[in-house]
Amino acid sequence: MVNVGILGMGSYLAEKVVTNFDLEKRIDTSDEWIRTRTGIEERRFAPDQHDTSHMSYLAAKEALERANIEPEKIDLIIVATVTPDRPFPSVSAVIQHQLGAVNAAAMDVSAACAGFMYGIVTAKQFIQSGDYKHVLVVGAEKLSKLMNWDDRNTAVLFGDGAGAAVLGPVSKGRGILAFELGADGSGSEHITQEGPYLEMNGREVFKFAVRQMGESALSVIEKAGLTKEDVDYLVPHQANIRIMEASRQRLELPNEKMAKTVHKYGNTSSASIPMALVDELKNGKIKDGDLVVLVGFGAGLVWGSIAIRWGR
Repeated sequence: MVNVGILGMGSYLAEKVVTNFDLEKRIDTSDEWIRTRTGIEERRFAPDQHDTSHMSYLAAKEALERANIEPEKIDLIIVATVTPDRPFPSVSAVIQHQLGAVNAAAMDVSAACAGFMYGIVTAKQFIQSGDYKHVLVVGAEKLSKLMNWDDRNTAVLFGDGAGAAVLGPVSKGRGILAFELGADGSGSEHITQEGPYLEMNGREVFKFAVRQMGESALSVIEKAGLTKEDVDYLVPHQANIRIMEASRQRLELPNEKMAKTVHKYGNTSSASIPMALVDELKNGKIKDGDLVVLVGFGAGLVWGSIAIRWGR
């Protein structure tokens, strides 16, 4: 059985920082209201001329460089997004050409904030089967183009960004140990796009996320044959600090063992987990041999979790 892990990662951060105080000038809200309810202090917005494919390309380019893998050696590109440049062609096909990944197949995945998890698990199957050796997975969103600035409950939450990972064979004892994917379509109307705008029933989504994130994290640890005492680091979807804290407490982890980027990037949907991973790797928080748990939830309603022994 081939062990599949992450060989290298990259991210894209837009230059434009939008603070809560900036939003106070645009909508009926306040810095205190946003911070106390979400933990968000600022977020990044990409410029009009840079759509999801541009962000995906830059994150993917960095991931390839860090993995030391030539674009020609990528067999498949998966882009997780709910904000493609347009309905078709896929973002993955666009960046396949930009990267020069001439031998890669390309497809997009729509699983909202759990999209990166779905992409990683899909990549794992292709590599473990032996059909492909290297797969590029990108989570990228330009959520600023879906914002209704008359709806303060959603407009303050989201940001733009991208994160990417190159997956391939890793040594014994390293890589993805277990995963869990799930869906509950009965909640499909709780987060949706109606017309040009994103709409969300925040109360229902919060209740679902607090329960499901913790349950899924515990479930994937059990599937890996481990216990919560074995976990070195938790990287949850960066949606809301209260939801994230509920997951951390279910695992009984100390504060310093959970990734926190929601305060500076906001909710970037499928990009949030890979962006947080890149930050923590650059900060030296995640080390070779660490047991890392990734867990996310999103529109669908869907969820996903992965237990991975970090390293090549």
